[in-house]
Amino acid sequence: MAEKIVGIRFKTAGKVYYFDPGELDLEVNDYVIVETSRGMELGKVVIAPRQVLASEVNEPFKAVTRKAEPEDVSRAQEFEAKAEEALIECGKMIDELQLPMKLLSAEYNVDGSRLTFLFSAEQRVDFRELVRRLTRQFKVKVELRQVGTRDEAKLLGGFGRCGRPLCCMSFITEFDPVSIRMAKDQDLPLNPMKISGVCGRLMCCLGYESEQYRAMKEKMPRAGQQVSTAMGDATVVGSNPLKETVLVQLESEATVELPLSDVSY
Repeated sequence: MAEKIVGIRFKTAGKVYYFDPGELDLEVNDYVIVETSRGMELGKVVIAPRQVLASEVNEPFKAVTRKAEPEDVSRAQEFEAKAEEALIECGKMIDELQLPMKLLSAEYNVDGSRLTFLFSAEQRVDFRELVRRLTRQFKVKVELRQVGTRDEAKLLGGFGRCGRPLCCMSFITEFDPVSIRMAKDQDLPLNPMKISGVCGRLMCCLGYESEQYRAMKEKMPRAGQQVSTAMGDATVVGSNPLKETVLVQLESEATVELPLSDVSY
C-alpha cells in the first residue's frame, strides 16, 4: 500500500520535513502553511508530492494545512522585520541581566503567536527571568533554544578556507559525523588549525571524499612494502591515491614514481 508525501523546508539549506499533501495540487517552490511543534509555520515545497510504500513510513505524517496566500508571504516578511527589532531588544535585556550567552537570531511563526530566540553558550544558562521579561515586552509565547557551534556557523554564515560560502549555510541540511581518521586517510596535516572550520570543529568537507580515498588506498601497497618493478626490486616510500601512482626506492637508492599498474606486490 502506498502513501503520498511532500518535502517541505522552512529555511535555506534547512532540513527537509515530510508532510501529507492530501488532495492539494502542490509543486516545487509553492509556499504552504503547516502545523509543527512550534505552531503554524510557512514552508516551501522542495520535493514534489510522490508516492512511497507504507512500509517505508515510520509514523503518520501531518497533513499540509493549506496553500499559502500572498498575504501569508507578505505577513511573514513583516514578521522578519519585527524579529530583527526583537533581537535588538533581547540583546539589551541579556546585557542588563549579564547572562553568559550569545544571541544569534529571532523568528516569529507565521501567525505571530510565538517568538523564538536562538543562542549559543559555553555552559547551561538560567534564562527564566529573561523569558519573563520578553513575554511581558512582546506579549506572545517566547521560546529560547540553545544551539551548538555548528548550528551557530550555519545561522551566522561566513566563508571557508576555500574562499566559498560555508557549506553548512549553502547546502548541508544535516550534519554528518566527521572524524580525524578522515583527515589521516587523505594524508592531510593533523594540525587542528588547518583542518577545522570557522565553528572550531573538523571541517565538514573532510567527509566528502573520505570513502573514495579509503577505497583507493586499499588498492595501494603500504609504505615499507617490498615490490617488483621493471627496474628491479624496490621499497615503497609513498603513494598518490588520486594519481594511482607509487613512489618507490630502487636498490640503487634512486626514487621513482610509477603507475600502480607497473608495480607488482
